[in-house]
Amino acid sequence: MTQPAAYERNGALVTADAFYAIACDPRRSVAVEACAGAGKTWMLVSRMVRALLEGAEKAATDGQYALQPQEILAITFTKRAAGEMRERLYEWLTEFAHADRAKLLHELQIRGVPGLHDEATASRLATQLQGLYAGMLATGRSVQIRTFHGWFAALLRSAPVAVLQSLGLPVNYDLLEDDSQARALVWRRYYQALVNNPALKADFEAVVFAYGRSQTDKALQAALDKRVEFALADAAGVTDESVKSFGEQFPAFADLDEPEDAFSAGPAHQLLVDAAIVLGRASAVTFSAKGAELERALTAGDKSAVYLALLTADGKARKFGEKIVGISTVREAQELVLAVAAARHQHDAWAYQQRMARLTRLLMAEFAAPKRERGWVDMNAVERAALV
Repeated sequence: MTQPAAYERNGALVTADAFYAIACDPRRSVAVEACAGAGKTWMLVSRMVRALLEGAEKAATDGQYALQPQEILAITFTKRAAGEMRERLYEWLTEFAHADRAKLLHELQIRGVPGLHDEATASRLATQLQGLYAGMLATGRSVQIRTFHGWFAALLRSAPVAVLQSLGLPVNYDLLEDDSQARALVWRRYYQALVNNPALKADFEAVVFAYGRSQTDKALQAALDKRVEFALADAAGVTDESVKSFGEQFPAFADLDEPEDAFSAGPAHQLLVDAAIVLGRASAVTFSAKGAELERALTAGDKSAVYLALLTADGKARKFGEKIVGISTVREAQELVLAVAAARHQHDAWAYQQRMARLTRLLMAEFAAPKRERGWVDMNAVERAALV
């Protein structure tokens, strides 16, 4: 029974032979989507083999410039994956060097090498495949199989001094693959810098007071993890504008210093006074008690008590009887308080974001200092440099 095709090219079903002929052709730019274990590494290393083979074929047939092993670059995410690819390439080349003609032709065929129907071409390609390992050894260079970070670091080593200086990086440096050393050094410096800067110290204390020391530490650690992204966003001028102020989000409150200032004056204050009167006249004791509570809160200027009089502990409108005379006034007052609560939430989020942005800028500066003093460049700096 014929098995259905399991391969696609640009959405169209193709045979396995046709698929691999395309996927392994180094002259083509391809993107392969496949699940784990489907053979993506096999295809990538096969592209290296075919690139080496085409270089040998070019030199043999017309004497033109042959592709050198070191001119082939493969980039992957982890050192383990890079090591596996490197190991597989050398295993194959060693195997090809000792293989018979039938084996060599088979290896060429499964990688989609064209021209094998011609006996002379097939023999020539088989001989060239067999000689790839010796040819690579003769050059004294190998295919470049690197991680992204390794490749970025190589680019950084050849960067002009002006580029390094613009990035705040030392000209002579040691690559720091694990930033735990630098992290361990930053915190004493950071807290001392906070002590020396009253405004930033106040920011830090406000965040700790609102969210606790543990959550503040987590936020700063996360900022350190995302220092490249933060630096790029900050350089683009979008950090401070990323969260809207409550006045921007709620234009009705734009002229207020704090959202709860709406409780203290103007039509909003009068609406709350009227709601307190309506509730105070209710026959149900629990309802009238809330009216008295609201009246006391307004008289004392206790803004948190205004919330509690009209909203539940989880911030929802309290249930008041529909038969209360003037209940629509109470409902309108509750809508007002809910809107103020939303504005308060927005204001708190904005204040937190603004404080954390300022604290993060200081953290970035203090984190860079010990690295600069010791001539360290970490992987995040390498990533950022690669974008320049």
